[in-house]
Amino acid sequence: MLLATPAHASDEINIDHVESANGKVSVLLAVDKLPGGAAPDLESLVVTVDGDVVDASAKTVEAGEIERTTVLALDTSRSMRGAPIEDAKAAAKAFLDAAPDDVKIGLLTFSGTVQGTIEPTTDHATLANAIDDIELTLGTRVYDAVVNAVDLAGTDGARNVLVLSDGMDQGGGAPIEDAMAAATDQKVVVDVVSLDQRPANRALLSKISDASGGSVIDAEPEALKGVFTAQADALASQVLVTFPAPQKSVPEVNLGVRLTAGNSTYDDSALVTIAVADAGPQPVTHAKSKVGKNAMLLGALALGLGLAVVLGIVMMGAKGQSEAQRRVSAYLGEAKTGAKGKRSGEPAPTSIKESAVALTENFVKGDFEQRLNKRLAGAGLSLTAAEWLLIHAGVAAAAGLVGLILGGGAVMVVFLILGAVVPYLYLKRRHSKRLAAFNGQLAETLTLMAGGLSAGLSMPQAIDTVVREGQEPMVGELRRVLIEQRLGVEIEEALDGVAERMESEDFSWVVMAIRIQREVGGNLAELLTTVATTLREREYLRRQVQVLSAEGRISAWVLGALPIVVFLYLLLIRPDTARVMYTEPLGIMMSLAACVLLALGFTVMSKLVKVEV
Repeated sequence: MLLATPAHASDEINIDHVESANGKVSVLLAVDKLPGGAAPDLESLVVTVDGDVVDASAKTVEAGEIERTTVLALDTSRSMRGAPIEDAKAAAKAFLDAAPDDVKIGLLTFSGTVQGTIEPTTDHATLANAIDDIELTLGTRVYDAVVNAVDLAGTDGARNVLVLSDGMDQGGGAPIEDAMAAATDQKVVVDVVSLDQRPANRALLSKISDASGGSVIDAEPEALKGVFTAQADALASQVLVTFPAPQKSVPEVNLGVRLTAGNSTYDDSALVTIAVADAGPQPVTHAKSKVGKNAMLLGALALGLGLAVVLGIVMMGAKGQSEAQRRVSAYLGEAKTGAKGKRSGEPAPTSIKESAVALTENFVKGDFEQRLNKRLAGAGLSLTAAEWLLIHAGVAAAAGLVGLILGGGAVMVVFLILGAVVPYLYLKRRHSKRLAAFNGQLAETLTLMAGGLSAGLSMPQAIDTVVREGQEPMVGELRRVLIEQRLGVEIEEALDGVAERMESEDFSWVVMAIRIQREVGGNLAELLTTVATTLREREYLRRQVQVLSAEGRISAWVLGALPIVVFLYLLLIRPDTARVMYTEPLGIMMSLAACVLLALGFTVMSKLVKVEV
């Protein structure tokens, strides 16, 4: 269906609405302004399209032939109190009684805000009850009312808005330009009933009505009923003109209508757009793209760079492990068996994964690589620093792509940040859990080692006993100690490596105690038993503190995460609502202030519930 811009001339007949569908053009013709209420001679109707006469027929509009919608927008500000509002209610109900039954009528009341709306309906009795319940409040925002009334009128059929107001817009809402644009863009006729308005106020209302093809009607409170009844009678007297759609397609045609009433002939014309009869399937209107042109160009550039990097990786190839590295990996049990039974340390055909890892290793060096490898080992992950960074980057890129698909550029940035942060938090959490399990097993491990030493075993033999009878993660770390000791590393140095990897202060004290015993002598079994007792009491106290502070820690996490989760929810479900927080200057300032306060509050609550044992 194609809608045409309504044409309202100052003549006695007016083309109110034109629509074209299924090879037929329907025209609503207003004839309520004929002099003396003369009845039009429908047999005398002549319709021309670009000067060519077409075969047309005319009749009074019947229910279901064409959709007609009217929205009543009533001013309910305090200035309407007393007789004006009562006259307005009576006039609105008179409009409901006089309007044809097939006309859908909606209701909107406004003062300082748009307060109540009822969707257009043919149940006029329900609207009458709602009119009786109208209450007055402060303020007048006419332009907001026009914008909302136009939206309420919908998009189908002949639509018009009838506004009643006794004052000028007091500002603070939509400007008059928005009201004019809403009416013209949606092709909705806006008629304004001006109640005791000053000339300056009337001129402003005329801008809206003139832009939409409507008019401003001056009225006194006691004359409102007659004005509204006349508007309803105009709907009842509309004539429906139909004729076949033209066979040729042109951007606009000059549509002319001429008929006779009494002894006079009246005509009207308008430039309209009409769909041709053989137009075929109409083009599909797609939703607005979530990604702008610049974002698409950046995405294409990123894709090209990614393909170039992959190509460079494949061409560079992987160096593979040295002979010494393969032997140590096999001895430590870290070599993995490939799909064809080969060890990963053996020379194998270069894959993209191996090439990518080899390339990443060129950039991951020095202290950063050592610290990251130590954290990975402490977390129990058999990954190198280069492999972890590749996985980390892949998760961030995948998260950004998902965000781009779900909500466009803003959601992509948020998901990209989450993709960069979540793997780090996962590694930290895994290391913390493994450290907690390690410290929890430490007291029992020392007791078992002390028993072995009391039975005459050496330190390596006592550790081997724990390896054979203990549990992870203690078993894995002590197994590595034995392997390093067999490769020539001092037992104390190997144990120090465990303390560094696990970042366990308790185990550092154990190693220190063993070093002191080696230097000054003494009963090591008794020393380990004493240390085990102390650590057992510390672990009990640590768990007590965790239980007592659990409520505070959970509160800190919930209160810290709740604003972020709500923002992400709005960003996905209601992006227009969330967009204000990062596009408008005030919204950006509020977002930054919220982030600062949120970080400060989370830090304070974390400090309050964190107790060192």
